[in-house]
Amino acid sequence: MTKQRLRIAFAGTPEIARDILASIIDKDEHDVALVLTQPDRPAGRGRKLKFPAVKNYALKRDLPIRQPKDKHALELIPLSEYDLLLIIAFGIVVTDSVLQSPRLGCINIHTSLLPRWRGAAPIQRAVEAGDKETGISFMQMDTGLDTGPILMQVPCSVSPSETGGSLHNKLRRLACDSVHDLLNNVAGGKLDATPQQENGRTYAKKITKVEARLDWNRNAKELERQIRAFNPFPVCFATINSQDMRIWEATEKRYYGKEAIGTTINHEHKAIDVVTANGLLSITRIQLSGKRPVAVADFLRGQQDFFQSED
Repeated sequence: MTKQRLRIAFAGTPEIARDILASIIDKDEHDVALVLTQPDRPAGRGRKLKFPAVKNYALKRDLPIRQPKDKHALELIPLSEYDLLLIIAFGIVVTDSVLQSPRLGCINIHTSLLPRWRGAAPIQRAVEAGDKETGISFMQMDTGLDTGPILMQVPCSVSPSETGGSLHNKLRRLACDSVHDLLNNVAGGKLDATPQQENGRTYAKKITKVEARLDWNRNAKELERQIRAFNPFPVCFATINSQDMRIWEATEKRYYGKEAIGTTINHEHKAIDVVTANGLLSITRIQLSGKRPVAVADFLRGQQDFFQSED
């Protein structure tokens, strides 16, 4: 018996969406008949227009592309011609009229185990909160913020050394692998939509550069998780001994001294230890303005008076 092939409209913008799209195309079990992505944006010092990652891939594979600028432009696209609109990191609001257009509606691929971490930054917030597990949710979309019923979830562990970047890559691979089961089960009518539980819901607000400034009045454990969560973007930063620096890596240490919060301690010129509200934050990799990231041990070899520069 021939397996039913879905006629899919795919909507997404960044690299994770590109990789999922590529996985669907390579598997060739269903037909991606339309690709939706955001408009080209100015980027870099020259402010030249840059294509979204999804558009670059779609052009190489000769896939039809539409780039609506907003939700109103999206509503004008005749999505009733498709079985399904599959969405991952699209970045444009999907209105009720769009949700009702495809035969099987719209499915969102979300990088958390909903209802935990609804919203814009579920990967970073999971690391920042110290979660031990997260995953991929395939959700039948409604008009709420990631509130629709769940079709399928695939969990994965979060290691104690996980960064925002490493967890992003882990979830990207998981989504690329599991999307095929999702589509085949949808095509075969084998999935039931289960309403989300309201217990345990949390919201992953968008990451801002302002909140990346380290606050020594927090405890070292929280700061260490924040540094990992914001690596590789937007990267935490601080002013330490009058030097502005981005903080790429750090560990937490116990501390029983009485120095004031924010005081730096010389740890055999291998790390910059900073007194926090509870414990030491031992910084091991930094980046000065206009420079590349370096190990703190290498930085301190050229900064013999660094610990004498405190006010």
